[in-house]
Amino acid sequence: MSDSVSDCTDETPSRSALTEAEVEALVRGICFKTGPPRTVGVEVEWLVHELREPRLPVPPERLEAAYAALRTLPLSSPLTVEPGGQLELSSPPAASLMECVGTVSADLTAVRAVLAEQGLALSGNGTDPWRTPRRFLHEPRYDAMEACLDRTGPAGRAMMCSSASVQVCLDAGHEEPGPLGHGRRWWLSHTLGAVLVAAFANSPLIGGAPTGWRSTRQLLWTEIGAGRAGGPALNGDPRAAWARHVLDAPVMCVRRDGGPWEVPDRLTFRQWTRSASPPTREDLDYHLTTLFPPVRPRGHLELRMIDAQPGDDGWIVPLAVTTALFDDPEAAESVYRAVKPLAERARPLPAPHNPLWIDAARYGLTDPELHEAAVAAFTTALRALPRIGATEGITAAVSDYLERYVLEGRTPADDLLDRLRGTDTRAYGKDLRT
Repeated sequence: MSDSVSDCTDETPSRSALTEAEVEALVRGICFKTGPPRTVGVEVEWLVHELREPRLPVPPERLEAAYAALRTLPLSSPLTVEPGGQLELSSPPAASLMECVGTVSADLTAVRAVLAEQGLALSGNGTDPWRTPRRFLHEPRYDAMEACLDRTGPAGRAMMCSSASVQVCLDAGHEEPGPLGHGRRWWLSHTLGAVLVAAFANSPLIGGAPTGWRSTRQLLWTEIGAGRAGGPALNGDPRAAWARHVLDAPVMCVRRDGGPWEVPDRLTFRQWTRSASPPTREDLDYHLTTLFPPVRPRGHLELRMIDAQPGDDGWIVPLAVTTALFDDPEAAESVYRAVKPLAERARPLPAPHNPLWIDAARYGLTDPELHEAAVAAFTTALRALPRIGATEGITAAVSDYLERYVLEGRTPADDLLDRLRGTDTRAYGKDLRT
């Protein structure tokens, strides 16, 4: 039984070679740790820009100085730097929504204060609206990742260096069937996930120009390819489906102690287990970190499909809505019924490459069915938030988002597009400056 949001690893990784059957057994055993939903977490990514001139790239030496200062802060949430210099705060497992919000909010206040002293600020956008991708970190992992992703085009570099998200982490759920059962939560995370893509789309620009997509960030993941950024089919047992996906996914790299890491071409992990030099448990653990599906099971469920949000506290709304819909039994059952009709549009491909997810990323809430489902989801979440201990302030923020965006069939992407066209009358949040 899982009492916390925990990584998809155990305490005793082995250096001995693994067989195909051992890999399947390990993945099935460690990536869905079931039990009553008790904890919640969030990973909040931010673009970093010049405080006074957001469109200008920040020189690497200024980022280095700022991040050195940030490393001295006594934060409760681990702070990491992404390949393009984005910052990510990953909350510890929290016993409630409000505990999670309080911890991350305090950490963000401290981070913003240090950055402001350096003339820098955080920006909540799913993709950088103005600046071209530029890698800040030069490490073997990211050298190998870039070489691997370059094989499918420029989307990989843009994802690595110019994107940001709000990732909500929830316990996998009960072993038994029901609204909080792990099978239902797995299905719901992929079907409701398309609604979350549409409702929180906030990345319509690349290089200062509209891409034609409300969530260009989601488009980038689609273009990277199903093996690296796709999920398994939603038929049968989630553990078995995920184990097959892990085995059939391409190996990003083979690590070496010295020199560049090898980047094999079209080698699946299953094929590697059948080779003369099969992988070890450490290789499996690393392989799992190189898969980027929209929902990643890591003992808990990591929902990765939500664009970064504008404003200092914009990230709280998707966290609150998602937690309420998954962890309140009444809300989970209600939203399941609301989104079930969307499942037909998701066939035959897994997320995010099926028609439902593509329409969510392209059209946002202008899609009538997604709009209807989003209204039902937000209305359900509003009723559930008091039951999971949300304060009036959190409930008011969700209500404001419902009225400002969801009921109107809009998303923050529409605000950015309005600003670009000079038709803005309702920009939301101070990160939308142009």
